[in-house]
Amino acid sequence: MINKEITINNEKGLHARPATFFIQKANTFKSSIWVSISDRKANAKSLLGVLSLGVSKGDTVTLIADGADEEDAILGLTELVAGFES
Repeated sequence: MINKEITINNEKGLHARPATFFIQKANTFKSSIWVSISDRKANAKSLLGVLSLGVSKGDTVTLIADGADEEDAILGLTELVAGFES
């Protein structure tokens, strides 16, 4: 299991369209992937779960991956979120 903290710099946070891209990317991996903020945690492969976290611009979230491709999952999702900033 690996964890990585990332800061969301997208104007809209992880809402609607960015969240859809995020869960689509998460679903390409076999590992279990979670997004955690404060004391709440959601399955990164669930749109409703990710949206329920209410992640806004400037929030720091922790990505947690556990499985055969956990490193690739964390790297892929980190790169995706960094791309939201452009």
